Amino acid sequence: MTANQEPIIRLQNLSKTYGKGETAVHALNDINLEIMPGEIFGIIGLSGAGKSTLVRCINYLERPTSGQVFINGLELGQLPQQGLNEARHSIGMIFQQFNLLMQKTALQNICFPLEIVKTPKEQAHKRALELLELVGLSDKAKAYPSQLSGGQKQRVAIARALATNPQVLLCDEATSALDPASTRSVLDLLKAINEQLGITIVIITHEMNVVEKICQRVAIIDKSRIAECGEVREIFAHPNSDIAKSFVFPKHNNVQTMLNKNCCRVIYDGQSSFEPHIANMILQFKQPVNIIFANSKNIDGKAFGQIVLQMPDDPEIANKMLNYLRAQGLNAEELTADENWEVNAQ
Repeated sequence: MTANQEPIIRLQNLSKTYGKGETAVHALNDINLEIMPGEIFGIIGLSGAGKSTLVRCINYLERPTSGQVFINGLELGQLPQQGLNEARHSIGMIFQQFNLLMQKTALQNICFPLEIVKTPKEQAHKRALELLELVGLSDKAKAYPSQLSGGQKQRVAIARALATNPQVLLCDEATSALDPASTRSVLDLLKAINEQLGITIVIITHEMNVVEKICQRVAIIDKSRIAECGEVREIFAHPNSDIAKSFVFPKHNNVQTMLNKNCCRVIYDGQSSFEPHIANMILQFKQPVNIIFANSKNIDGKAFGQIVLQMPDDPEIANKMLNYLRAQGLNAEELTADENWEVNAQ
């Protein structure tokens, strides 16, 4: 991305209301977002927050009550139906439940959107075979959805979404129905597609680990509004809103009971190498610490995640240990049981 690039998706004062009067449901309220070409952008929220409505408004499967949706500078609300249909060809979409046609083979499922736009049969067949190879399913061309695993079904769905060469791929809870191994595999595939084809990908999810794995930026939606938006690394390290903290802070009963006992949070945001910093600190100061919560991982030799530690009772030693961690290039912060963090420990 360059500084003078225009957003490929721009949402301006977007609102969506179902019903009228006292029974009206405000699914989205004054949403403003810009998504840049070629990025993987996450939209995360709890169930009922409005994220699925938002993604359907982006491609105008749902018409907003007010506000504007721009795709490549075109305002979708101002387009005639034919123009809207053409604009949608640049937006692919994959769903949680795959939405494959059960009576068609993998190859036929991929050909289906090409048939709709009247692509010659031989050309469509060639394109479908290329996409099956791209998603690693060349040997499943004649397989029906009932013969495929969940991860394979989603790969076929991704190939189908790519059939018309879209510039944007919308993924609505695309990994929620998959087991952990299939989830990792599908996310790796999406990242590879983004890198190889330059397609902008929008990930709709309720899982922070999905956002952490492949997204560059994220918008957190809460009660129909955008609560926070920014780079994933920055929001993970310094969440400002309560809803952001609830996604990145551990929800364990024993955490809240220990927060008033010299606790600190060590954040691994990929800026430091995956080394035994905690063990080295214990050896240097000859003081034990209590690991209350840990969720860290090694990705390409870099550390990601967080650890919550109970430090020694002596405040001077605890402070020295905290400064030691910071000197190692780690983001370490003291934790207290204030009301902002309390809402997240359940």
